[in-house]
Amino acid sequence: MTSIPKTPSRYRSRSDAKTPLTPSIISGFNGISFSPQKRSHPADLSNPFITKSRQVSPVKRAIGGGIAVSDSFQRQAGGGVIRKGGIEARLDVVTRDYLPPTSQPRPELKRSRSTPATRERTQSTSDNRDRFITTRETDDVAATLELMSLNPKTASPGHTARLAAATGVPLNRRVLAYHEAPPASSSDSTLSQQRELARPLYGRPGELPSSTNSVTNKSRRIPTQPERVLDAPGMVDDFYLNLVSWSVQNIVAVALAESTYVWRADTGNVSHLGEAPEGTYVSSVDFSNDGSYLGVGLGTGEVELWDVEAGQKLRTMGGHQGQIAVLSWNAHILSSGCGDGSIWHHDVRIPRHKVMELLGHTGEVCGLKWRADGELLASGGNDNVVNIWDGRLGDVMEGARGQAKWTKRNHTAAVKAIAWCPWQSSLLASGGGTNDATVHVWNSGTGARLHSLKTPSQVSSIIWSPHKKEILTTHGYPTNAIMVHAYPSLERIAEIRDAHDSRVLYTAVGPAGDVVCTGAGDENLKFWRIWDGAGVKKKKEGKERSTSTTRSGILSIR
Repeated sequence: MTSIPKTPSRYRSRSDAKTPLTPSIISGFNGISFSPQKRSHPADLSNPFITKSRQVSPVKRAIGGGIAVSDSFQRQAGGGVIRKGGIEARLDVVTRDYLPPTSQPRPELKRSRSTPATRERTQSTSDNRDRFITTRETDDVAATLELMSLNPKTASPGHTARLAAATGVPLNRRVLAYHEAPPASSSDSTLSQQRELARPLYGRPGELPSSTNSVTNKSRRIPTQPERVLDAPGMVDDFYLNLVSWSVQNIVAVALAESTYVWRADTGNVSHLGEAPEGTYVSSVDFSNDGSYLGVGLGTGEVELWDVEAGQKLRTMGGHQGQIAVLSWNAHILSSGCGDGSIWHHDVRIPRHKVMELLGHTGEVCGLKWRADGELLASGGNDNVVNIWDGRLGDVMEGARGQAKWTKRNHTAAVKAIAWCPWQSSLLASGGGTNDATVHVWNSGTGARLHSLKTPSQVSSIIWSPHKKEILTTHGYPTNAIMVHAYPSLERIAEIRDAHDSRVLYTAVGPAGDVVCTGAGDENLKFWRIWDGAGVKKKKEGKERSTSTTRSGILSIR
């Protein structure tokens, strides 16, 4: 016997068995009768919002039992308004829509081909109404002009002529007119014109509009002319070198090519100290703390030690492989910065002079300065790095190497300007070259950067005032300026623009802390009185001068 396969459950239809009608349900259906009612108002076929009457809705559910149906229920059910659970009222439908009032067709404006058709005009082109007061009628304007006695129709030609003569304005000429700019002054020199043409190439934030002026604070009057100028022929124009030093004995040392000269500010005498060996040049000079000895760095890497009073060379300390761009003294230790990025400590008391080597730069060391107490040494290099070294040497020997205490990489150009604050030993200021032109002030105890100052040009040197909370900076292209700022606000107190005809590269401050000596590639040494000496009062300023007082005039060093 063949078995019939079963249909899967998901394809099965519902059961064909029907629920039988009970007598109560049958009687309920028999008791209900719906008779449709005719509408008394026929549908308005002209109105699109009124549709034909729909068929009567069938009863959605059967009602069990015998339910008496009233006449109102039948009438409402016949009207087609039935909702679940009860009966609701018929909607009150609006049979007429809003019709806007008919408007007269606008007459087409005839215009010539030259008349623009940007907008339609409802009036003729002869309308002379004010375009700013469009609602005012012509009669109102005429009445207003009559009251103001400004009606042009009633003005006499003679009155108009008298007004024109009194004001000096011709009748047929505009009051305002544009003319060509006046020609440039013929007194401009060629150098000034070239500087103005090159100014956009060196423009920086904070630059003054003129390059030939000087600015001073109202509360401070700083002389904008040097007290004395010394001719220094042969001074090398090199940003990385350090060729000027001023000792506590009021003696200025300056390197001119291969020669070294000393100038005594007290007497004005100039003496030739020595010559560099043949084939080299002097790249740096620096006095010892007591001013008795002068260290001289050479381009071949040797460091010479000279007795200033006797005018004799005491010794030559070699070992470096590049030029000595900077020197700095700390008691009997003479530190030298080399072109290969190394820093050596030379003990001038012993034959084997090298006692330590500091390796922390990948470029030439061009900035080097010991702190006054000898505990820290700061260095800056052509690798845009500032290093702060622990200067407490302890027991050292040849070949010993030190590690930097702090390394700062915030500059974006070579760092030559390095200066310690004399009245707050933890402050160190550093300045960057052309691409940076920024002065940063550091806390050497914590390594934090305290302040930053953006300047108009490269920073070549920094000097802290010994007696005031001020800082001096010298600059190169394009300003060639000397700037003085207050600390810690860094507000500009004074600026001497074009202090030299070339970059201001070398600086030194006198022992009294009042006069600053600057040197540049224009082969001049200039002495500027920036501050007052310690204990000097303003009333006695003209009579009492410190030992660093210089005399006006030009004197050649050679």
